Amino acid sequence: MNKVLIVDDEPYVSEVLKHFLGKNGYEVHTAINGEVATKVFASFNPEVVITDIQMPKMGGQELCAWIRKYEPDFDGLIVVMTSRTDKDLRIWAESQNDIVFLEKPLSPRSLIARLNKHFD
Repeated sequence: MNKVLIVDDEPYVSEVLKHFLGKNGYEVHTAINGEVATKVFASFNPEVVITDIQMPKMGGQELCAWIRKYEPDFDGLIVVMTSRTDKDLRIWAESQNDIVFLEKPLSPRSLIARLNKHFD
């Protein structure tokens, strides 16, 4: 079973995505921010991390930097999702080779299609 870690400070978003991904055969854990995600990451060993950008304590960009520094063997997919549309964020995401940028509101079906493509 493919493992996905969803990191978002909005419980509704995490629960909807967790439910939808679970129905499609994914094992899903959630975290309310990047700081909590670092603890979940070590024990869960996800193959995909889906993270919001703006969160308290540790946001998505900081989480991406943490993964690169402390989990150098992670070769999975990182999906950054945000409702922010500023140009600097998009430029940052596009400059990262291993990051997929998705705008909120996020279509669960398009996310499933992206994940299925990654795991094929």
